[in-house]
Amino acid sequence: MKKVVVIYGSKYGTTEKYAKWISEELNCDLFSYKSIKKDNLLNYDTIIYGGGLYAGGVKGISILKNNFEKIKAKDIVIFTCGISDPKDMNNVNQINANINRIFDLQKNKITIFNLRGGIDYSKLTFLHKTMMKMLKKKVENIEEENLTNENREFLDTYGKKVYFMDKTEIRDIADFVKKKMNL
Repeated sequence: MKKVVVIYGSKYGTTEKYAKWISEELNCDLFSYKSIKKDNLLNYDTIIYGGGLYAGGVKGISILKNNFEKIKAKDIVIFTCGISDPKDMNNVNQINANINRIFDLQKNKITIFNLRGGIDYSKLTFLHKTMMKMLKKKVENIEEENLTNENREFLDTYGKKVYFMDKTEIRDIADFVKKKMNL
């Protein structure tokens, strides 16, 4: 039987929660990117990596990047988790472009899913609070007629605890892996 693993990089917990849901749905191993040993990646046929989005980067994705030559023949699925709406194609294109820069032309070996997480401003680090404050100032300077719905939502929810997580959003990932693995 083919083996599947879910690995995640999460700072505030939403990516970890999605990773746990996926692991439960697929009845497979689950590791933080900090706790999995590089050589253990070789024990799996399918590697699902979930990373939180922070300033355009994907938390902990270096575990895949640094070991890509060893694992590139495996089925690799990446899911991202961020505050931006993954149903907005501009967001998806930006996220996917960032991942494509990480893996260069190797992207065709990777399937990407984007999930929406949440934010609790009271739990942000000083750096993340500062970044969000700078983003707020930038959005506030956009002319009213040029504001997107997401910009308005950001301004309305700034400083609050907001979660967009939905367990049903893992369905596409689980179905994709089950089909790929003939489960």
